[in-house]
Amino acid sequence: MIEKFVKKTSFASHQDFIDNFDIIVPDHFNFAYDVVDEWARTHPDKQALCWTNDKGAHRNLTFGELKILSDKTASFFQSLGIGKGDMVMLILKRNLEFWQSILALHKIGAVAIPATHLLTDKDIIYRNNAAAIKTIVATEDEQLIAHVDLAMSQSPTVKHRILVGETAPEGWIDFHRGVEEAPSFVKPEKVNSNEEIMLLYFTSGTTGQPKMVIHDFTYPLGHIITAKYWHNLHENSKHLTVADTGWAKAVWGKLYGQWIAGACVFVYDFDGRFIPDDMLRMISTYKVTSFCAPPTIYRFLIREDLSKYDLSSLEYCTTAGEALNPSVFETFYKLTGIKIMEAFGQTETIPSIITFPWMEPKPGSMGVPNPLYKMDLLTHDGRSAEEGEQGEIVINTGEKRPLSLFMGYYRDEKLTEQVWANHVYHTGDMAWRDEEGYYWFVGRTDDVIKSSGYRIGPFEVESAVMTHPAVVECAITGVPDEIRGQVIKATIVLAEKYKTRAGDELATEIQEHVKKVTAPYKYPRVIEFVDELPKTISGKIRRVELREKNNQ
Repeated sequence: MIEKFVKKTSFASHQDFIDNFDIIVPDHFNFAYDVVDEWARTHPDKQALCWTNDKGAHRNLTFGELKILSDKTASFFQSLGIGKGDMVMLILKRNLEFWQSILALHKIGAVAIPATHLLTDKDIIYRNNAAAIKTIVATEDEQLIAHVDLAMSQSPTVKHRILVGETAPEGWIDFHRGVEEAPSFVKPEKVNSNEEIMLLYFTSGTTGQPKMVIHDFTYPLGHIITAKYWHNLHENSKHLTVADTGWAKAVWGKLYGQWIAGACVFVYDFDGRFIPDDMLRMISTYKVTSFCAPPTIYRFLIREDLSKYDLSSLEYCTTAGEALNPSVFETFYKLTGIKIMEAFGQTETIPSIITFPWMEPKPGSMGVPNPLYKMDLLTHDGRSAEEGEQGEIVINTGEKRPLSLFMGYYRDEKLTEQVWANHVYHTGDMAWRDEEGYYWFVGRTDDVIKSSGYRIGPFEVESAVMTHPAVVECAITGVPDEIRGQVIKATIVLAEKYKTRAGDELATEIQEHVKKVTAPYKYPRVIEFVDELPKTISGKIRRVELREKNNQ
């Protein structure tokens, strides 16, 4: 399938890849028709999805079955008057119905808005009105249903509430009955152009209200790089990305690129907290070959006795979502023999900095730029950063928007212009580049600490702190100081067996440890032990909240 969309799939060197990688973009491209239905036509029995949950249920879906399911779901949506350009919010956790629903929305040209089940009624009201949402498709979750119902009186654009579950409460439509009773699907005469909106995400920003990131119908094609040249997938791969379908990371790792590459997507649908033992058993039992998770997941996995699990099927491991601490890389490699390959990206992009399979990973480095993007680092005074110098990651877009870069922020031209002016998209993330072209994450532009004339990125200090065995999580922020301008503060969550030692003695021990691991001027002069760190609903640390507390 990949050969349909790229002129060349294998490369003699990284320079050959940069010079000659090119994606062919068909007119009126539609992922559901041109990829999923095409697999169903040529290889109807090829496994597309392997799904299981924490209650022991299991189901495999072939591409042929997915076509039938998505056709019937598309017909059901059409029967409700949902069509081209309509906004439909999918709050479906890791339920199987997410995949048939998002494909169905693509087939009728509607806009899919994946969302997390952790939203409150206020969150839902904001989203409904900001995007003029017409329909909500939600999983059977008592708290979620209550929040959606509470939001209805202030959500005039919402016409339908559809429930995926056993019993639809009053005011809700039964998803499964609707799909089962739907008439034969008739493909609309004009589904989409390449430039129309296909996907909208509300980003879980660490400040202010979420932004509405929109992507067009060509967006899935950029994920060829995600699957083929980051996850390193092939047609016999079984790939597991740990992500709820409410986040953009799900379509990075559980949908577009994986199915273009012909890989099987493995889904472990679990409720509640992540349990490392369960995840490791899934990898072992279902012979997962490729695994992608944020560094936090790897931190928990390396605390388990990995010798208890048969991980022999595992070929390749990747990470994104936050920067990878070198100590986690080294420990995982020592325990498994697998080097974790990092990447960086945003909801607004596909992976934009990648450790490619032919590269030797440098623990803590994100990798090198994706050839689809013309990238640079800009210093605070607008220069291109030199080797070793910190700068903001920017993408030079020229006269034409690169493939799979977002279209802008929906209904917010002012905000779009703030981050994307003069043909330069500003990511708001800081990094530095070494002599071999590898990029190293520093932090958000707002998070950089200025102390005694030094500009210190929080990540490098966090990485040093994290190498102490007492530390499970850490957030670095700046605290106002009359002499130095700012001093470094570490807010730390301790491992269970160290909690009784929380105090000045352990704080001093961590400080001395950091002085040995990194440059002494970067050690945290202030340490606070906490039970948990403030986070967004997507799990990102809210450093802004910590900074506000520091300034009180």
